[in-house]
Amino acid sequence: MSKVFPDPITNLPEADVPIDGVRAYLSQSEGHQVVFMEFSKDVNVPEHSHESQWAVVLEGRIDIVIGGEKLALGKGDQYFVPKGVKHSARIYAGYADVTFFNQKDRYRKK
Repeated sequence: MSKVFPDPITNLPEADVPIDGVRAYLSQSEGHQVVFMEFSKDVNVPEHSHESQWAVVLEGRIDIVIGGEKLALGKGDQYFVPKGVKHSARIYAGYADVTFFNQKDRYRKK
């Protein structure tokens, strides 16, 4: 059971995020996705790019590099990754966020 998200969120379909230690819930629309993610393990997300992404940190800590700029973010912080900009991250166990992807097919349902 989620420590962060209430039942209306955890009752959403799970997103198939290919990262060990992440549980994610998917709100899907015709043109974008909102993903509610929580991490039970420390993970490294390798450098990649895609459509634009905006997130708000709900719990924990993330060290993210966006277009070469390093940011250390915690609860209440937000970040934006413009379309096509390379980014990578170190995400620590206990981290949770809400992420908007300006992409309808970033993740599929499990």
